[in-house]
Amino acid sequence: MGASSLSPSIASVPTSRLLPIHTPRSAAAEWTTTGNSPAATEEEEPVTPTARLMEAIYIVVTIGLGSPVNLPVFSAGVAAELARFPRFRSIQVIDGDESKDGNNPRWARTAVNVEDHMIVPTLNPAAVKADPDRAVEDYVASVYTLPMDYSRPLWEFHFLDFPTSEASSTVVLRVHHSLGDGMSLITLLLASARSAADPTRLPTLPEQPARTGAIYAPRRRDRTSAGALAAFIRWIWLYLVLAWNTMVDVSFFAATTVFLRDPCTPFRRAEGDVSFNPRRRFVHRSLSLDDVKFVKNAMNCTVNDVLVGATSAALSRYYFRKSGGINTYRTWLRSVLVVNTRPTASLQIYASMIESGKSNDVAWGNQLGYILLPFHLAMHDDPLTYVRKAKMTVDRKKSSLEAIFTCKISEVLVKMFGLKAGAFIFRRMFANTTISFSNMVGPTEKIEMCGHPVVFIAPSVYGVPQALIVHYQSYDNTIKVVLSVDEEIFPDYSQLLDDFVESFRLIKDAASRLSGSIKK
Repeated sequence: MGASSLSPSIASVPTSRLLPIHTPRSAAAEWTTTGNSPAATEEEEPVTPTARLMEAIYIVVTIGLGSPVNLPVFSAGVAAELARFPRFRSIQVIDGDESKDGNNPRWARTAVNVEDHMIVPTLNPAAVKADPDRAVEDYVASVYTLPMDYSRPLWEFHFLDFPTSEASSTVVLRVHHSLGDGMSLITLLLASARSAADPTRLPTLPEQPARTGAIYAPRRRDRTSAGALAAFIRWIWLYLVLAWNTMVDVSFFAATTVFLRDPCTPFRRAEGDVSFNPRRRFVHRSLSLDDVKFVKNAMNCTVNDVLVGATSAALSRYYFRKSGGINTYRTWLRSVLVVNTRPTASLQIYASMIESGKSNDVAWGNQLGYILLPFHLAMHDDPLTYVRKAKMTVDRKKSSLEAIFTCKISEVLVKMFGLKAGAFIFRRMFANTTISFSNMVGPTEKIEMCGHPVVFIAPSVYGVPQALIVHYQSYDNTIKVVLSVDEEIFPDYSQLLDDFVESFRLIKDAASRLSGSIKK
């Protein structure tokens, strides 16, 4: 059953089912750029160079709800929270000569009518009844074909009000990537949500170490423990290693944008095919967060190390089955690991920003750096080998300022040579690598969003030329592995998703045996 059997019809949304929400005249000064708005002097912000590179990229967040959709309640919640955020009530406008590579784009406030952003498609009832899970998957796959009105802020909610195997109903949020990166948008969603256990407070997030711009800078040790001279020598050595690794990584990044291309594998599109909008599927599966932490503790590593190792194992499993290669044959591919370079901000700061309608306290927008993370494809007898190798690779990348340099380089290139030059390098980076990878931290408890209990959160993106994009999103006691796949390259994408689940199971079982042997 294909997506065409669903017959989504956006034009058939019955306005009688929507709650008309219009901005009160007393609040119009805060919500619009017209007339004598007192906010007019602070509302216009330049579009950052990184955001300008996101012209064709959209974020898609599939949210499973634990109750049927109450559209008036959900719409009122969006109006009271998300729609108050400055970027969610702004559009891009251009100053100066448009022929000069889109000169001086900026964000300008505009009036927001929330019902324009609430979409209730009409689906094929027979398809929904026959397989509701497939009906949701088909509709989410069709979202990228639906146009967005650039005269309005570029975000919208799609409501699929029927039960699936995981949720009572489903909401799909589509946001243009220029509004912000995935981490900032997920954090904004959580700041507009509330704890299910106590709706008066914000959700609880796991503690994150405070970060500054130099997120990978080595720390000094206590000089009294090893002597001042030894500590000083070690400090100098660590910074020399940091400088060397950064130079090597940035050089490889530059080579990738020019000529260095990943080898041909079943994960890549054909040579020369860099289509930004292939037919995509968005599929996801849940892993136990407790199991991931168990492996982390058993291997004395991080959650990210475990997820990188599980991804390497899954890709290897799929590769050797598809290619028919023998177990001793090894190859490699590279992932673009997207890194959030902004300083850590609490949910309370985001909530205050929504309440005030100002983003002064938060470094907003797309503040992304990129790390080229290698994955070595091989079949290991011990599944924990994937985690060990992942830890070595990730630790090596931590001793580098690659993410910061790639973030700044992209901004400088756009400022100096214009959008076309920046876009060329941006496209080449994705076209010459194989996959994208990200891991985002979510709340440690169940939450409610706009008056509806949330069962799962599954973010992804479309608009990049890579055939496979891997996202991990934690929520409560689970981690969602979310795949955005090119259906032409991965007609068996369900099998690929099964490989992720099975690979992690094997890693967890091996960690259990390791822990058992240590206790004995």
